[in-house]
Amino acid sequence: MRKLKLQLQISVDGFIAGKNGEMDWITWNLGSDILKCISDLNKPIDLILLGKNLAEGFIPHWKGEATDPTKKRDFVEKMSEPYDFALKMYETPKIVFTKSMQEATWDFTTIENGDLVDSVNKLKKQNGGDIIVYGGGAFVSSLIKAGLIDEFNLFVNPVAIGNGMTIFKTLENKQNLILKAVQQFECGIVLLTYELKKQ
Repeated sequence: MRKLKLQLQISVDGFIAGKNGEMDWITWNLGSDILKCISDLNKPIDLILLGKNLAEGFIPHWKGEATDPTKKRDFVEKMSEPYDFALKMYETPKIVFTKSMQEATWDFTTIENGDLVDSVNKLKKQNGGDIIVYGGGAFVSSLIKAGLIDEFNLFVNPVAIGNGMTIFKTLENKQNLILKAVQQFECGIVLLTYELKKQ
């Protein structure tokens, strides 16, 4: 069965954004060590799941990075020589979960209006590589609440912001996680990788 992975930036006090969606606390000066890690994490991915709000920024951004020759993508070149991360983000098939759209206006993208749990479970049973979700908050919270995330990759930034958006507040029952790996990077971020402990 395919594995659904979560990749997310998070503060040490458990927030993924400020209370008004602020992202200015995230560490953006990333070294080659963490860029290689992100590259390796995404190589086996062949499907991206997105909520509509994140999709509206995520998909056009990566299309621009991958197709606009005037873009300076030095960070992509640092990831690995033969592997174009921006092109991977652009060309990997995406499914946007939303009730407010019927047809996708983005490249390599389809729209899913059906039941979240049924749809994701069907995708996980299909043949293929891993599936990844990057955000946003409400969509990821729904996936976590339903026990659909198999692997949590939490990039913990060295900052506490005190208040903001969290992905765990909708949990109704405890979820036990198994720590699989810890990686520390030069920029101060620590990656905590957990697997969901199946009941």
